[in-house]
Amino acid sequence: MTDPAHALVHIMLVDDHPLVRDGLRARLEAVPHFRVVAEADSGSEALGLADVGGIDLVLMDITMRDGSGIDATARLSAHHPGIAVLMLSMHDKLEYVTQAMQAGARGYVLKDAPGKDIVLAIDTVMAGGIYYSAALARQLARPAGQSRDNALAQDSQLTTREQEVLQHIANGESNKQIARELDLSVRTVETHRLNIKRKLGIEGQAELIKFAVQHVHFGSGGS
Repeated sequence: MTDPAHALVHIMLVDDHPLVRDGLRARLEAVPHFRVVAEADSGSEALGLADVGGIDLVLMDITMRDGSGIDATARLSAHHPGIAVLMLSMHDKLEYVTQAMQAGARGYVLKDAPGKDIVLAIDTVMAGGIYYSAALARQLARPAGQSRDNALAQDSQLTTREQEVLQHIANGESNKQIARELDLSVRTVETHRLNIKRKLGIEGQAELIKFAVQHVHFGSGGS
């Protein structure tokens, strides 16, 4: 029975290891509002299945025999921008994360993450947010060679409320989620986002998210 609080999410699994796909399918299909409707063992096969339609989200591995999942993500995003791509990888190097997000991925989850994290990542991405595994978010929040004080000084021109919104953006939350957390309207959150981008000289959404995860001080989860 589908969870009435969530719309049904049709998922494609892309990984060249059948056992990995089997484990993912079993884990995801235990969630009432998830349906695994397609599987592929290569990026090219994934693109062909995406052309058929009926897919909302792709769980994409990075290292596959026929090429990189990051390249497949770039092609998928270009041809099917309505399909969300969530990377699920064993690689925890930040260059992979950066390349994946630049290719159009909306999140990055490590394969050794708890099952609940994958569920949360899918729900976050489908709600319009960006999701990183906690270990990756902590690394992104502490760029090499840059002190925390210097990083935070860059957004000191923001109001207290704008810094709160930036914190939630760094946590991968959508406008709707931020509005609920801060007891604001979605339109007000959108206005804060625009003001933040204007003050920081940031144009695109991806740049804003990158700035947020690199410069925001994470609270209880980022010691």
